[in-house]
Amino acid sequence: MSALRSLRNHLESKGIHDIAKVDKEALRDYIRVLREERKLSMSTIENHLSSISGFFDYLVYEEIVEANLALLVRKRYLRRYKSDGPGDAHSRKLITTEQLKALVESALVPRDRAVILFLAKTGVRRGELVTIDLNDVDPVQGKITLKPKAKRSNRVVFFDEECGRALQDWLSVRGRYATKDSTALFVTSGGGRLDKNGVYNIVTGHAKVVGLHNPDSDRLEDHFTPHCLRHWFTTYLRRNGMPREMVQELRGDVRWEAIDIYHHIDEEELRRAYLTAIPKLGIE
Repeated sequence: MSALRSLRNHLESKGIHDIAKVDKEALRDYIRVLREERKLSMSTIENHLSSISGFFDYLVYEEIVEANLALLVRKRYLRRYKSDGPGDAHSRKLITTEQLKALVESALVPRDRAVILFLAKTGVRRGELVTIDLNDVDPVQGKITLKPKAKRSNRVVFFDEECGRALQDWLSVRGRYATKDSTALFVTSGGGRLDKNGVYNIVTGHAKVVGLHNPDSDRLEDHFTPHCLRHWFTTYLRRNGMPREMVQELRGDVRWEAIDIYHHIDEEELRRAYLTAIPKLGIE
């Protein structure tokens, strides 16, 4: 805890009071202080960063930050690992469509398959996924209306036929598990609403089976979490030609400029563009 307290004191001295606003520059400056001003040994600095990295893992899990920056800084500036290429090319694990297909097919339980496909094909955060109720889903239009969230601007997302089939397979057996009064789209084996921890375990568990996730590694690129599916969603929509503003709309990114706030994208136009750009995995 002393390492975290030390980091907090350093950040506050620099006017940074929100951990979500910490960037690589702030962490690099902290290492500089440890090495040049406090004259700490390299092993002690490593211990500091190990504790900080564990803390950032928790922040990623709670969706307070999107990446464990401590791992990147630790790798780049302490030279503990061999370089895998220039810059931060591997700061976020991006899998291929074939790897995603293997991940989905590794999930034999209908609920798990639907959860993985749902995250990948809609780009929603797991915190958004667990709040979805049955009546939020429109299977005819292939769309979901998400609950209001501070982080999200647009609440409507779409899904394609592959995701629709997986959802239908899950709904056909959901009644075996859900409690009588449950409205949740995804539930646990005990009948209660699936929570963020459950989603995390579903994704990382199957990712580990197919060799995409190594929980024992300190390297960020060896980890595969639910957020990596949102990364896949964003990247492949852009690669397949979807305009950036449409991708941002589907992601629900916060609108910063006045022109963004007043700019309206037609829902049907957005749906058609989505169905054109979202990759097909070839899953039956």
